[in-house]
Amino acid sequence: MPTPSKTLIDLEKKFWQSMVDHDTDTAVAMLSEPALMVSSHGTMKFDHADYRKMADQDSMVLTSFELSDTQVVFPSEDTAIVTYGVKQRMAMRGQSESATQEMFDSSTWIRTDQGWRCVMHTETPADKKGAKPH
Repeated sequence: MPTPSKTLIDLEKKFWQSMVDHDTDTAVAMLSEPALMVSSHGTMKFDHADYRKMADQDSMVLTSFELSDTQVVFPSEDTAIVTYGVKQRMAMRGQSESATQEMFDSSTWIRTDQGWRCVMHTETPADKKGAKPH
């Protein structure tokens, strides 16, 4: 039986893989409604329809990812925070040329009657002169 930490790490990887696979239904099923996000683009609150629109219409797409230094903390038995470094390859939709980005991410998951759902995600670009995801 997987440990609680492994379960959350597997969910995080499943969410990332759903983006690579353009499997919006899987991603939406893993999100709380509403959910929050903080990125270099600012803060955003979105529902399932908003996420679907972002995933299906964004000009950039994720082509691959590699997580590292994954940590999980459970502030309560129904709340988990996952942090990690990520190397991600992004491309313009419909084009094969991609660029690598290195980020530090965190996700907050809550346990609901339907299972674990991501309620908050943050991403911070890795400082080119500082620490980097491994």
